[in-house]
Amino acid sequence: MNHFKGKQFQQDVIIVAVGKNLLKNHNKHKKKKKKKKSGKKISQTTIYRWVQKYGKLLYQIWKKKNKKSFYSWKMDETYIKIKGKWHYLYRAIDADGLTLDIWLRKKRDTQAAYAFLKRLVKQFDEPKVVVTDKAPSITSAFKKLKKYGFYQGTEHRTIKYLNNLIEQDHRPVKRRNKFYRSLRTASTTIKGMEAIRGLYKKTRKEGTLFGFSVCTEIKVLLGIPA
Repeated sequence: MNHFKGKQFQQDVIIVAVGKNLLKNHNKHKKKKKKKKSGKKISQTTIYRWVQKYGKLLYQIWKKKNKKSFYSWKMDETYIKIKGKWHYLYRAIDADGLTLDIWLRKKRDTQAAYAFLKRLVKQFDEPKVVVTDKAPSITSAFKKLKKYGFYQGTEHRTIKYLNNLIEQDHRPVKRRNKFYRSLRTASTTIKGMEAIRGLYKKTRKEGTLFGFSVCTEIKVLLGIPA
């Protein structure tokens, strides 16, 4: 499938813009320097639309391919501000620090924790251990899931220091925290960011980080010859 059909800019221009936007923040000086060098102006609105379109697509493809996990998971939620109101980003990683999945919700309650934990176990099967904080909503969600036949062989641990890894792993997405326009656009942008970060962390684990190219990784996900 040609995901770039009918676009005004060339495929590689879009991939570079989306990849760099999702991987890290660039200051205004770098942006101006790049525009001057390339001789082409790309408006922030155009890049924003690209991120919304391709961020969601990259996440969907990455999620389908992301089927393996370590025996131990770490789950936590962090805060994201949308239109002046705090929302909750549920995140899960395995013992190697590789991203399993994310989910942005309006509330931090039993229903949200239940749905996220259920989605995880359906995708990756049961781990031996799940480490979380001591939030009553998560404990209630685990009890409910066990009642319905999920996580039967999983130990739920709530020892704070064991969850340090995922708390540190929140930092990149927290640094990008800004006043998103809506829950939908925030979710789409964060999904794209997490997909790229997931690929980055996997490359780092495999010891091939020196040759990491976000543009190449995006092309591989989209089935485009490098």
